[in-house]
Amino acid sequence: MITVRKPIPLDHADMARLLNDIIVEGGTTALTRPVTGSDLSEWVASDPERSAWHVALDAQERIVGFQWIEPAPDLPSDAADIATFVQIGQTGLGIGSALFDATRAASRAMGLKWINANIRADNEGGLIYYQSRGFQDYGVIEGYTLGSGEIVDKRLKRYDL
Repeated sequence: MITVRKPIPLDHADMARLLNDIIVEGGTTALTRPVTGSDLSEWVASDPERSAWHVALDAQERIVGFQWIEPAPDLPSDAADIATFVQIGQTGLGIGSALFDATRAASRAMGLKWINANIRADNEGGLIYYQSRGFQDYGVIEGYTLGSGEIVDKRLKRYDL
């Protein structure tokens, strides 16, 4: 059983641990340096009027995923970027679906018209996830340089609300 709620400050360290495991594994996120609970606290607090954060918890109340939307300088004001992270080994269990249900509702309540997903082209799981939610391809960023210096292509997908 997965429950979804807004994160509280006590969640930020667990969110950072989950994200760091994904960063260390590599290949699915553009993030390349470890993050801290303080980093997550800053991100969550950075634009509370125009962002929405959700955590997914398992039956033991452990964080097994999180998702957020936030404005981006290269997007119009009625759109937001999305980021989704699910604990390694826990994909395909409905965590992403539960998170997106909450994010979609929050996006509509905020008056957004669409959500942008900016996905590494080599992130097969991420591409499948966003496609299965109804995101449509609309662009490609070729030769994107990650913080590590690695160069990847990115696929842009759009979800109209």
